Amino acid sequence: MRVGFISTFPPIECGIATYTQYLTEALRKKYADVYIVSHKGGAGPQVFPCFDYEDGDLADKAFSMMMRFTPDVVHIQHEFGLFGKNFGVSVIPLIMNFRLTGIPVVTTLHTVYREIPESHGIILHSILLNSNRVIVHEEYQLRTLQEGFGIDLTRKVRVVPHGARELEPVPEAKVRLGLPPDKKMILLIGYFRPSKNFELIVDLFPDILERLPGAILVIAGKTRGKEFIEYRNLLYKRIESSSVRDHIYLIRGQLSQNIFDTIISSADVVVLPYKTTSQSGILAHCLAFGKPVVTSGTEGMKGIMERSGAGLVCMDDSDFVENIVKILSDPGLAQRLCENAETYVKNRISWNIVADKHLKIYSEIMDIPRLKFHVICID
Repeated sequence: MRVGFISTFPPIECGIATYTQYLTEALRKKYADVYIVSHKGGAGPQVFPCFDYEDGDLADKAFSMMMRFTPDVVHIQHEFGLFGKNFGVSVIPLIMNFRLTGIPVVTTLHTVYREIPESHGIILHSILLNSNRVIVHEEYQLRTLQEGFGIDLTRKVRVVPHGARELEPVPEAKVRLGLPPDKKMILLIGYFRPSKNFELIVDLFPDILERLPGAILVIAGKTRGKEFIEYRNLLYKRIESSSVRDHIYLIRGQLSQNIFDTIISSADVVVLPYKTTSQSGILAHCLAFGKPVVTSGTEGMKGIMERSGAGLVCMDDSDFVENIVKILSDPGLAQRLCENAETYVKNRISWNIVADKHLKIYSEIMDIPRLKFHVICID
């Protein structure tokens, strides 16, 4: 089976790039022949960068490059900022070009908000109409699409969870980062943007420290390009003006995968206080390392916490203080949450399991002759 991916790809700094890297690696282990047509900047085995985000002829470039590899199925990793102007409208002619040449298309929607903006709805409707299969990561996203676009149009939607790696935490992680090894570490990590709500934990940290004098708060991340510079500056001012700033550490700069893994490995609890979220790659990484998490009460976060048992959900600001303190002061609880995370990854969302789910979807739509004589399919 030859699968053509259209997606961002490392070393481009993007959660979808990392997602595609891990998924394609897992598919190759199952002997799928995988090609990736990426944005300029992507690199790796059978990765072919050929278009940029704002190219007016993005669809033509991506289609022309992919057709050289004669894929059995094309899989598009969709995000609204990845496929040109006007909320990535170029993804529509891209899908249609493949469909008109008889090549089936799977589209993974990495962003489906509970309340769909009109601009998103226009693009999503066309993706649903023209893709052979559509993948979302959470059941609530399927329900959202059903409510917005009807049952008939969403029969082609499949729920496949965000995958996670199976691996051990980096040893002596705090020491490697120059952090005090004897302190309980609360971690905020990811790109700086208002929806992440990191400033809430900075503001609540004095209350946490009053109850856990040995705790430190580590904030690791940066802005993506020039996005949300004002928010970054606001966050820095909150840290600088905090009465407990001597207990706050900022890690900024290029977070390579090795450094990223080391930072998560160093945490005693990871906090995800997001105001809105569709799904979270950061959460998948936390589960991979068996880290207890404290999350906001968004629908996506609640669903994963209920299924995994890997953390505690907060419905208001005071819950963040209580739940962080509860985990850091109760080693037995922290250990149970760690074990739950590891079990959930192993049994439900390892990349090995997620790759199998993808292969099943590809097989559903491939043009395999249904004839009454012997047909041998070469994978």
